[in-house]
Amino acid sequence: MRAFQRREFLRELTGAGLVWMALGCGAAAAEAPPRRPNVIFILADDLGYGDLSCYGQKKFATPNIDRLAAEGMSFTRHYCGCTVCAPSRSTVMTGQHTGHTPIRGNKQVGDGQAPLPQGTATLARCLKQAGYATGCFGKWGLGFPGSEGDPVNVGFDTFFGYNCQTEAHSYYPARLWRDRAEVKLDGQTYSPPLIQAESEAFIRAHAGKAPFFVWLTVTLPHAAMSVPPELHAPFRKQFPEFEGTQARYDKTREDASPASAFPAMVGVLDRQVGALLALLRELDIDNDTLVLFASDNGPHQEGGHRPDFWNSSGGLRGYKRDLYEGGIRTPLLARWPGKIRPGSASAHVSAFWDLMPTVCELTGAEAAPATDGISFVPALLGRGDQPKHAGLYWEFHEQGGKRAYVKGDLKAVQLNVNRAPDGPVEVYDLAADPSETTNIAAAQPAFVAAARRAFATMHTRNAEFPWKWE
Repeated sequence: MRAFQRREFLRELTGAGLVWMALGCGAAAAEAPPRRPNVIFILADDLGYGDLSCYGQKKFATPNIDRLAAEGMSFTRHYCGCTVCAPSRSTVMTGQHTGHTPIRGNKQVGDGQAPLPQGTATLARCLKQAGYATGCFGKWGLGFPGSEGDPVNVGFDTFFGYNCQTEAHSYYPARLWRDRAEVKLDGQTYSPPLIQAESEAFIRAHAGKAPFFVWLTVTLPHAAMSVPPELHAPFRKQFPEFEGTQARYDKTREDASPASAFPAMVGVLDRQVGALLALLRELDIDNDTLVLFASDNGPHQEGGHRPDFWNSSGGLRGYKRDLYEGGIRTPLLARWPGKIRPGSASAHVSAFWDLMPTVCELTGAEAAPATDGISFVPALLGRGDQPKHAGLYWEFHEQGGKRAYVKGDLKAVQLNVNRAPDGPVEVYDLAADPSETTNIAAAQPAFVAAARRAFATMHTRNAEFPWKWE
């Protein structure tokens, strides 16, 4: 969007008009500066499409997260960037799908993960250049401390949390990071309240000043299935069938009755969302703040978690590490009082790489030129025609290599890509068969051909994450 058009959009959006001031016998006109929204993006970790009561969860409730739906918009065809942590987060930061984004897998490098390359245009950097205060709180995984991908080197003013996603497997860590400084802990302190407190302090410090962007990348409800005993106890009583079971995911501790810990973990996240909404009201910035909520990929099956018992995939096929719908379709909730219609829903097909152009359009920032995304502002605000993607593409480099392509209601999935790049392609009609039970590839030769072309043209070679045959 050109600068003039962006100013006009923001002017109309915020209701800014002309301010007339009497100057002697005449008057002069001046345009009031538009009030740009604060943005809080809460990214849950391994939360499934069916793990929120506003998306159909029946065995426990998420009343505070449900408020985001009741007071804002729910998206029913939104997709995360990948089916594991690091590449999914890379698509948010770069606005590029996994055929283009630089981080395409969970690759351990040094004291963290493979870093975003020097000079990568990130969403945080775009907003910082537009005058936003920027903070990331939670789990990073896109560059070890001091690397070119360190969060404070890619556009964040401050970071607090787990730099290394492997260390985030423990909710009782020996350390966290504040910017580039190590924060030593005793290994007995539950980390979510620490991270929440840092994010709230950042919001308090910037409320009413320059607009802010908070990326709250919580670790909940990723394994290990650890939660303080007093929070776990009510669910152990409610679901006694899991008593007597144990599991170890975090190397430092073993969890008792891990499956019944899950609703307690989601409950911690839900209360944190409620606390943030209360803080926005307390600071009188509720109407000036866009809150987004999503998950980085589908539900895990680790550490004793029982996703089928909780219907975590919401009736969709697959889990984390699958490119079927259960692995990549995520809840997306958006709340902005006075701008987004309460209780609204959208079936617009969108993905994490759309967040770059969407947030930049709403904030007046200049989006990175190489984005694969399409702004979904028209769908979000219920105004104008919403452009649609010609197709969405994913690649995943574990478990033999996988690719997927979605165009409208048709979806292609290819497995064992490293061994057989020209191997069979499965096709599903998501409108008639959202659970992907029936492969209709034989009846869709034209779409199979289109998917193969997409697999070839939407992928650029990446030396860090190549296909084995490249």
